Amino acid sequence: MKQDASKKRNQRIKQMKHYLPFYLFTLPAVVLLILFSYMPMPGIAIAFKDFKMARGIWESDWIGFKQFQKVFTDPNFSRVLLNTVKISLLSLITSFPVTIIFTLMVNELMNLKFKKVVQTITYMPHFLSWVVVGTFVYQILSPTNGIVNAVLVGLGIFEKPLYFMVQQKMFIPIYLIVNLWKSTGYSIVIYLATISGIDTQLYDAVMIDGANRFQKILYVTLPAMMPTMCTMLILSIGSLISVGFDPIFNLYNDAVYSTSDVISTFVYRKGLVDSQYAFSTAVGLFQNVVSLLLVMFANWFARKANPEYRII
Repeated sequence: MKQDASKKRNQRIKQMKHYLPFYLFTLPAVVLLILFSYMPMPGIAIAFKDFKMARGIWESDWIGFKQFQKVFTDPNFSRVLLNTVKISLLSLITSFPVTIIFTLMVNELMNLKFKKVVQTITYMPHFLSWVVVGTFVYQILSPTNGIVNAVLVGLGIFEKPLYFMVQQKMFIPIYLIVNLWKSTGYSIVIYLATISGIDTQLYDAVMIDGANRFQKILYVTLPAMMPTMCTMLILSIGSLISVGFDPIFNLYNDAVYSTSDVISTFVYRKGLVDSQYAFSTAVGLFQNVVSLLLVMFANWFARKANPEYRII
């Protein structure tokens, strides 16, 4: 027994030495995760306290769920929650199918050089900061020197330039288009990686059976992509009430608050601008709990549909 235990211990040591470079690669990510995700977790207690900066978190008075009562009775919270869900659902409905269709189109390109160019062009916006993207959008939609207004007025579609960014009805379409342009390339890389792992013998087999290119996509490519698609969908469902702060913050303005203000920007204003730390922590905690429940529900549903599609 001692010899078996010694052998197992030696094997573990050998494996750790063999995989040591990989452990070192993951070390920065683990450290960042601990510093910025796990260490701040005790601060959740602020949501249940009458937080005073001078007294600190633990010395402030415990008030239970009174902060949550203030959140749910706040006249702006229902509007912010509705905007968040609306923007998230529309983003999911537009980006998810478009990304899959575009991936299949890129995968079917026969010219490898052109295929690489298309992949590079679509992937480049992912590396742009939302500050840069927001500035770019404001410039091209500007009523004074924006190219969009110049074209529309030149074609006679508009009699005079329109300031798109202060139109409440225009904010969500602008956001959806910009977000799709920026995020599609990254999703394509994930799906193309899945497609590259498909056994080419499957395509040969269906070709022998007389399948055309569309049938190869339908009976080989899409089924192979299904687990990845389900994983991406589950993660997207989990973010239904957590629209990213950066895109909204860099695109919205005072004139479109009624349609563009979401939970993340609401938390920013309440917490960092108005210094209502306990209130904003309660809103953030509510958002995170609902997101977790949505992920668990989506994962449960996917597991019931097919055990291979779960992520938890």
